[in-house]
Amino acid sequence: MDEKCRYELGLEQRRAVLGDAHVDCAQSHGTEFSADFQEMITRYSWGEVWSRPELDRNTRSLVAIATMIALNRSDDFKAHVRAALRLGTTPEHIKEVLLQSAIYCGVSAADSAFRATEAIMAEETDHQH
Repeated sequence: MDEKCRYELGLEQRRAVLGDAHVDCAQSHGTEFSADFQEMITRYSWGEVWSRPELDRNTRSLVAIATMIALNRSDDFKAHVRAALRLGTTPEHIKEVLLQSAIYCGVSAADSAFRATEAIMAEETDHQH
């Protein structure tokens, strides 16, 4: 697959997981300086890795959530929780990942993740009404 096709596949995958609004915002805040970075993550993260058939999107979302907890990346954590919910991942599955993360990443990291997830779920519930 050439780079252009990988980018297009990545953009499609990125939009399917994170949503058009998130991707449009990320791209609109890009600069000439960061454009190559945005293109690279779209091609490789989304077009190469997220598009592999061996794991489904929900599993990849749960792995991303655990990784963001471990790395203390709260903005990306929130984006991936929203994405997981959008993809149909159950709150129970997310909770299990947070509990598992408490053991491997620390109780404080999981506590922050639980609070952020509860806030996101409340927002999502408010938006549905």
